[in-house]
Amino acid sequence: MAGDSTTIARPYAEASFAVAKAQQRLDAWSGALALLAAIVTDAQVSARVNSPNVPRAQMRDLLFGIAGEGLPVEVQNLVRLLSDNRRLSVLPEIARLFEERRIAEQGLRRVQVRSAFPISAADQGALAATLKQHFGAEVELTIVDDPELIGGVVIRADDMVIDGSIRGRLQQLSNELQF
Repeated sequence: MAGDSTTIARPYAEASFAVAKAQQRLDAWSGALALLAAIVTDAQVSARVNSPNVPRAQMRDLLFGIAGEGLPVEVQNLVRLLSDNRRLSVLPEIARLFEERRIAEQGLRRVQVRSAFPISAADQGALAATLKQHFGAEVELTIVDDPELIGGVVIRADDMVIDGSIRGRLQQLSNELQF
């Protein structure tokens, strides 16, 4: 289901990013989308967003009422469009995809490194330098210790995953041997 919401949200996020970039208002859009995503994920609001019994205009007005006066006109138009198509529930995914594009536009890549063992500061620096050269952009590393990997690391940057873990290799071998 998460893949479905990403598929639905991607065109909206891309169009929103194009408009925000053309207006040179990436930060304003980012803040507005993050606010709307937080509102939509609230338990009480989420129940109404996903209910077919709540009229679209009422849901749209509820979001505008909670968000306040600070939403840019174009973001309000996006909310109207999403409301008309009963797609308000994908706002968090739109915000996430928009933020990924904004960060990439600024030349920064967020990279998660899962490691079976703690990584020293020197090794983190060397890894960051290697990844900076690979991506052609500054990288921000998030290191997570995961003993279930047995050994090695798994590097995740956006949609790209590099699995150099022992667990991953064992899983690949198992698949090849059809166990």
